[in-house]
Amino acid sequence: MKTRNLILAGAATLAFFSFTKQEVTTVETEATPALRNIKNSAFKAGEKLEYRLHYGIINAGIAILEIKPLAKKIAGRDVYHIVGSGRSKGAFDWVFKVRDTYETFLDVDGIFPWLFVRDINEGGYKKQQTYKFAQNNNKVDNGKGKYFKAPHGVQDMLSAFYYARSIDYSKAKKGETFTIWSFVDDELWPLKIRYLGKDQIKVGGDKYKALKFCPVVQEGRLFENEEDVTVWISDDENKIPLLAQGKVLIGSVKMELSKAKGLANPSAKID
Repeated sequence: MKTRNLILAGAATLAFFSFTKQEVTTVETEATPALRNIKNSAFKAGEKLEYRLHYGIINAGIAILEIKPLAKKIAGRDVYHIVGSGRSKGAFDWVFKVRDTYETFLDVDGIFPWLFVRDINEGGYKKQQTYKFAQNNNKVDNGKGKYFKAPHGVQDMLSAFYYARSIDYSKAKKGETFTIWSFVDDELWPLKIRYLGKDQIKVGGDKYKALKFCPVVQEGRLFENEEDVTVWISDDENKIPLLAQGKVLIGSVKMELSKAKGLANPSAKID
């Protein structure tokens, strides 16, 4: 098994921690027909989340997610510029250097991407992608002269994380599995998550009320069983991932929240 996949396991649990259904409305204008509007109070510009990545007992890296306002509009609509970065650190950085950057330009009202940029370097493995999402005609341009048909509101690897946070989980039933379509590596993927109920967890010495989920992963490639990853998100209006951990074929990976700034709502932290 490639060491690179151990880093990707941690990143994937954040990127795809939750996917579900939601009622939306559409807005029709001359420039952007039938683009949806979603009521979102979970996040806002200025939010910054920082995470620690562990492989076994090794403190292997950090990840940062930051929401920035974009000065210009796209298709006449306001857009967030969201940047996610990850890097290895300490002794792990000497043996397997990681420098990853993900960017999504997210429609403020529709919570869908207009543009996705990926630039990764993981132990010498490099990859760059630029996807343009024509949300008003259900197509994705992969930046290499090829166009793909896509469902309305299709997500990218990073925007899916924020779309999931805009959802009301108050009526979710334990054991219920939800799906959302995302465009990943020139393919449409039905990303799935199973709701496991309410919980309380400790992260960095603080205790939180949480919602527990299990992303349904692919067996055999990195995980032995399809339910080897568990994610806890805050049981509040922010719905931020607090902890993601999984058993891989060799060892375990964990990502935990270390800092949270600029939240839109009070935290579910228990005093």
